[in-house]
Amino acid sequence: MYAKQVCVFLENKKGRIAEVTGLLAEEGINIRALSLADTPDFGVLRLIVDDRVRCVRALKSHGFVVQETEVIAIEIDDRPGGLHRIVELLDREGINIEYIYAFMKKKAELALVVFKVDDLVRAAETLKRGGIAILSEDAIQDL
Repeated sequence: MYAKQVCVFLENKKGRIAEVTGLLAEEGINIRALSLADTPDFGVLRLIVDDRVRCVRALKSHGFVVQETEVIAIEIDDRPGGLHRIVELLDREGINIEYIYAFMKKKAELALVVFKVDDLVRAAETLKRGGIAILSEDAIQDL
């Protein structure tokens, strides 16, 4: 039901992101969405990819510290207020959004939005009641 993102912990130094993207390119792994959060010492690169299992294996085999996290991925209309509708649904139920990132789909009027929330089950139920379909990991891989 939920998607899994790949979290890569990186030293905050020149070239580390290029190492990750280069490795994934060599492995033929396509990045569907990403987010990078940083501190002065390290960063957390969060990835939605077309082949999570191969991605994790490749990164770990090259010494990267990797963690997988369950997230909710949905498609929303790419129009003013599209995101607000979703955020408002979750807020009304008291569900905290820990972070969010998105990307636009080619040749469509939809955006893929990834949510990390404090209660996956309640968030999924709330979104379903609101008529929002949650994308499975397989559906994301087929985008």
